[in-house]
Amino acid sequence: MRVEAVLGPAEIARMRSADLSDAVCVVFDVLRATTSLVTGLAHGMRGAIPVETIEEALAERARDPELLLGGERHGDRIGGFDLGNGPSEYTAVAGRRVVTTTTNGTVALRACEGARAVHAAALVNLAAAAEAVRAEGCGRVVLVCAGTFDAPALEDIYAAGALAERLGDGDLDDAAAVCRAVYRESGSDPGALLRRAANGRRLVESGREADLEWAARVSCCEVAARMAGRELVRIGG
Repeated sequence: MRVEAVLGPAEIARMRSADLSDAVCVVFDVLRATTSLVTGLAHGMRGAIPVETIEEALAERARDPELLLGGERHGDRIGGFDLGNGPSEYTAVAGRRVVTTTTNGTVALRACEGARAVHAAALVNLAAAAEAVRAEGCGRVVLVCAGTFDAPALEDIYAAGALAERLGDGDLDDAAAVCRAVYRESGSDPGALLRRAANGRRLVESGREADLEWAARVSCCEVAARMAGRELVRIGG
């Protein structure tokens, strides 16, 4: 298995013109988009439609008034939306579908549209994600670190490295090797790493430490999340 990594938004922008037809892409936005979406699926959310802009989200809602609106800008819930981007908000969406837009995570998911398969992963579903990626039987896996604003994010690189570790001794490109090295060298306390990360510090400073603590719970959600057409849905669990 060839394992590659995309470390941040600048590289993600270039993915739109890349040939991903032979690849399984796995998107990480640990703080907080993929953590929240996986949490929602684990709590009975039927699916989530990731979009890039607020206007797209509102248009989807206009077409289907039953959709919940979710998302953030600069970490805060978008005005008039039903949900923000915190995992605790996604524990109460059983039976519902959500259209969501976030600064980085949903952009990364959309950038992977040309891939053979697209998964959303976080620390909270690490074991299930690893199993689902292996089950794809694909020879090329691309770990996509959504980042924060226009920069890489330490927590995404760490989580991508944790998945690379679980996928075994494949052929890693340099970026994937960096991810795995960060994971191996950071010890077994993901909560401490998340607190050191810039996003983690911002969450603590804004009174959202509970989001960080949830995001650090490794494999607490026994579900994988995979794009089915335009919608992220649950597989397994």
